[in-house]
Amino acid sequence: MTKKVVTDLDVAGKKVLVRADFNVPMKDGAITNDNRIVQALPTINYLIENNAKVILFSHLGKVKTEEDKAKLSLKPVADRLAELLGKAVTFVPETRGEALETAIAALKDGDVLVFENTRFEDVDGKKESKNDPELGKYWASLGDLFVNDAFGTAHRAHASNVGIASNLESAAGFLMEKEIKFIGGAVDEPVRPFVAILGGAKVSDKIGVIKHLLNKADKVLIGGGMAYTFMKAQGLEIGKSLLEADKVELAKELLESAGDKLILPIDAKMAHEFGNDGEITIAKNEAFPADQMALDIGPASVELFTKELEGAKTVVWNGPMGVFELSNFAQGTIGVCEAIAKLSDAVTIIGGGDSAAAAMQLGFADDFTHISTGGGASLEYLEGKELPGVASISDK
Repeated sequence: MTKKVVTDLDVAGKKVLVRADFNVPMKDGAITNDNRIVQALPTINYLIENNAKVILFSHLGKVKTEEDKAKLSLKPVADRLAELLGKAVTFVPETRGEALETAIAALKDGDVLVFENTRFEDVDGKKESKNDPELGKYWASLGDLFVNDAFGTAHRAHASNVGIASNLESAAGFLMEKEIKFIGGAVDEPVRPFVAILGGAKVSDKIGVIKHLLNKADKVLIGGGMAYTFMKAQGLEIGKSLLEADKVELAKELLESAGDKLILPIDAKMAHEFGNDGEITIAKNEAFPADQMALDIGPASVELFTKELEGAKTVVWNGPMGVFELSNFAQGTIGVCEAIAKLSDAVTIIGGGDSAAAAMQLGFADDFTHISTGGGASLEYLEGKELPGVASISDK
């Protein structure tokens, strides 16, 4: 890695600002999944053990009004972090000002402080999200060094990542390093055969990724709602299934240029309406009934995808195969999870978002080499784009 990593910094006795990704799901003020906090622990523990004064911050949700602030404080995150670390964590409910500065000045080596949701700064003119230069400079003034461990926001230039990094010596945390190594490495220097699996609802969200991966991978398997736009491009009738009519021509072009690299589902599970019931028909690559919609790939497609995955040495998966939240239409995603899980000597990576949620929910989290913590960031990385949050970290 050409960027500095936290181990390249001399952190003892220093005030180290850490941009973490604590954007955890919340319900009624309680955290429903603490995975992102857990993922941040290696960097935090390293800094504590090396006698740094650790100053942590993150965004949480979208903050547009004063009402949003009441629901989106980082206080529950600070409390959970204290439990996970087994030590006291100071929480300062401010994003700037005297109370925050005084609390930071009082830190001893090995102490941990969390300050308030960076997006509280968005209520008054989107200072965080628009990377207000004064705010970035102010936050940078609170510390001696900056560690960016928030891959989840690396595709955005915000005051709390790019803004601080442009004013302070910076390094990647261990989670950021891992994400760059796995996702970047898999796509740019894959051990072959390299198979990419793309799902999700829309072709339009994934055009860049499909094009980039068709250049890089040996096979690209397509599932999820976006498969039906490709099927339409092949001249198949797809009933009431999801269709992006304005992308049919593009799908045709991709199919022509990809040749046998692009693999589509050959059957589907359907229902009359979007929901978990209704009869389920399996259509094998013939016209779908006009009054039905496909909500998952069918068993023959799972079999086909499993066969295409055999012998793969690198697998990148982004996007579920169907509406996995509905139990009747989770089988395609489960089938693909199982097929990837059986590849014992392959590097297997899930690129964040819904596919990461699906793998965890369906109990496959331990079967993958790496599950990305960033949805949008991993998508843009898979597209081969430079991420501003990564680019702004100091070079070695």
